[in-house]
Amino acid sequence: MSNPSTVSAVHPAEPGILKRFIAKPEFGPLVLLVAMVVVFTAINPTFMSLNNIGNALTFTVELGLIALAMTLLMTAGEFDLSVGSVFGFAPVVMWAFFNAGLMPLPAAFLVAMLIALGIGLFSGLFVTRLGIPSFLVTLGMLLVVRGAALWLTSGFPQRTWDAGDQWLAKLLVGDFYVGGLRIYMSLIWFIVLAVIFHYVLTRTRFGNWTQATGGNPGAARNRGVPIQRVKVILFMLSSAMAALAGIISSIRVSAANPNSGTGYELEVIAMVVIGGTVLTGGRGTIIGTVLGVLILRLMRNGIVLIGVPGLAYNIFIGAIILGMMALHAALERRHNAGT
Repeated sequence: MSNPSTVSAVHPAEPGILKRFIAKPEFGPLVLLVAMVVVFTAINPTFMSLNNIGNALTFTVELGLIALAMTLLMTAGEFDLSVGSVFGFAPVVMWAFFNAGLMPLPAAFLVAMLIALGIGLFSGLFVTRLGIPSFLVTLGMLLVVRGAALWLTSGFPQRTWDAGDQWLAKLLVGDFYVGGLRIYMSLIWFIVLAVIFHYVLTRTRFGNWTQATGGNPGAARNRGVPIQRVKVILFMLSSAMAALAGIISSIRVSAANPNSGTGYELEVIAMVVIGGTVLTGGRGTIIGTVLGVLILRLMRNGIVLIGVPGLAYNIFIGAIILGMMALHAALERRHNAGT
């Protein structure tokens, strides 16, 4: 009699595991990514060539770095529209100091990162102390920072090609080959930081505070969660990651343009939302964000390879965002109905 009871106890659990996997926010982005790769490769096999993969990953990580921090910030119920302008401003500051001979590159890097942290601190304090929505605060900061970058440079790019032999440049953007695949150090940094951010969000007290802050701030405050401090730290982290991404980009393209990063804030938010992070806060996923980053950047690469006009990119992105939001909503309703 023990065998039948054992079988009946084991088999019902299997559909439950599958159901829980399908209900995860990462499921939809994963299916979309796989389908996209299959379709693009079937139409143009060069999509999966080592050269194309290497080029696609090079551009992917820069926006991906910002998206990692934006995931935590959006999980806390806020978002940052100034990341695109910080992306352009931080490298301009760094290279202006370095090219003028005022300080060595590592010191200029630290100054630029400290200024970025100050921008995030200012935004965070405005949001938490004055109660102004982050949309308005960071929109204003976007204009201030972009204007500062243009004023500082008179609208002209700063040269960065003198950094070729600098150890810091090699540490951030140095390249090497793995079986014919060109890998930049920036990709390694992205992977390492993605692992760290995932661990922080899912395995630490600060990650619990972040989710509680966005999910139910009233209950979180009553339980002693320092909501204001959490948000300020996340705004600072968002600006710092945008600055790091901008500096990496300036080294790679050998120029620091004050207009760099224009429109990146919306694309980063789209990556995070497509990945499964809830726009209203309370639930975020770094794994989903990584998938969202790959989806959008490989989509841009793939539509060009298959002959679709590049100007049609936004059409695909808008359709994907609407489709993924509908899918996430359907899975959420199904999950809630099952519980």
